[in-house]
Amino acid sequence: MTRHIRTEPLTAETFAAFGDVLDASGAPDRTINEGRCQRYHDKARLDFSDGRAGVSIFKSETVSLPLTLTLVERHPDGSQAFLPMSSDPFLVVAAGDRDGTPKTPRAFLTRAGQGVNFHRGVWHGVLTPLGGPGLFAVVDRIGDGANLDEHRFATGFIITSD
Repeated sequence: MTRHIRTEPLTAETFAAFGDVLDASGAPDRTINEGRCQRYHDKARLDFSDGRAGVSIFKSETVSLPLTLTLVERHPDGSQAFLPMSSDPFLVVAAGDRDGTPKTPRAFLTRAGQGVNFHRGVWHGVLTPLGGPGLFAVVDRIGDGANLDEHRFATGFIITSD
C-alpha cells in the first residue's frame, strides 16, 4: 500500500509542534549598525543536554519531487538548525512521537530566506535540498555520545508537491 504526503508551506504556525522557523518575517526586534541592519532576535530555541553548540557546514546532493521517504532521525541530546547558504528551496519533513516511534510525517517546502531549527528529540527527515548547491550551515550539539536515533519505515511515503 502506497502512502502519500503532500507538501505544505513552511510557516511558524504549521511548524510550531516540531521547532522554529528561522526567517526575517514581521517587524525586526531592533535596528543596529548605525541603522543599516534589522535584527530579528533570538529566533531559535537551542537546547542541549550537555556538550556545546557547534556550527558545521553540510553539502548535500539535491533531489526532486516526488520523493520516497523511508528514513527519519532524531537527536535526543540536542536541537538541530539548518540554515541554507543559498536561496534555493529545501524539503523539511517532521513527525511527532508515539511511544518512541514517529507518527505520520508532515512535509514542508521552504521559500527563499527560511531555515529551521528542530527541537530536541523531534523526528525529522534528512537534509533534502531541492535545488542549488545544497550548502547549509548546521548548528547542533557537539559532545560525547551518538545523539542519533534512526527509524526506517516498513512502507515508505511518497512526497509530492501537488
